[in-house]
Amino acid sequence: MEQKVNLPALFEALRPAQWIKNLSVFASIILTGQLFDPNLFSASLLAFISFCLLSSSSYLVNDVLDVNKDRKHPAKSHRPIARGDVSVSQATLLVFFLLFTGLGLSLLVNFSFFVLAFVFVILQYSYSFIFKKKAVLDIIGISLFFIMRSYAGEVATGYHLPVWILLTVIFLSLFIASGKRRSELLNTGSKTRSALQGYGRALLNFYTTMFGVCTLITYSMFTFFEEKVKFQGLIHAFLLYNFPSAIDRKWYMITIIPVIYGIMRYGQIIFEMQEGERPEQTVATDIPLIFAMLSWGLMIITIIYVL
Repeated sequence: MEQKVNLPALFEALRPAQWIKNLSVFASIILTGQLFDPNLFSASLLAFISFCLLSSSSYLVNDVLDVNKDRKHPAKSHRPIARGDVSVSQATLLVFFLLFTGLGLSLLVNFSFFVLAFVFVILQYSYSFIFKKKAVLDIIGISLFFIMRSYAGEVATGYHLPVWILLTVIFLSLFIASGKRRSELLNTGSKTRSALQGYGRALLNFYTTMFGVCTLITYSMFTFFEEKVKFQGLIHAFLLYNFPSAIDRKWYMITIIPVIYGIMRYGQIIFEMQEGERPEQTVATDIPLIFAMLSWGLMIITIIYVL
């Protein structure tokens, strides 16, 4: 007897909370002062939707492959496929639909973005089949996908991210991935993920601490070396007339404050609360972390588009 289609469960299986990662495709136009260019914003939005569809297809592939292991996991057993609300055949059909739709949308951006999207989804699938089972490579793989999302914004629009921001993205993603594996190891042990057998608590503590420090260093370098975008914002004339010396200040440096707080808070979540296993949920629900991210975003928008 054919199983009925459970639309809410199908949508849940797409892991929409994970789509927040794909917002990094907007970074290139935000940090270069091009956010309000309608053509570039449209290209970034299309790139965002394409990556959401492609990443969801890989999540479905992952959940189909891990369905038996997920049923033994205290949290993953509640995923739609693991709990039986979405069948393997339904998930497989949805994978192909998302794959071809996502790649089709990527062609509408430009051909270079299509090539990047194709490589992205191949690596995502390879991660599910191979790399996530290998210690160290699994953490590097998670980081690689963050980097590709950020680079996708460049390919879609032609505007380049500052090199120090790219390095910050690399180390931040490694920090988050290491914290994720640490929480998994402490909360469920190594039985639910084969890669965890290659880690010990001390090693993951070392990884997490090292990459957290590297994130702060590289972001600090960005704030010091990066020149402010000459956007001629709303109060530029006022500052130029009344406080001309303020124009040449390194205003990006004040954004270090919420970044330091955010890293410290996430470290608290990882080391004290043992809740780094689901970073997308943490980012969306932890009030202090949300405050840090909003503060950083408002500072960046003000510096680039208002000053």
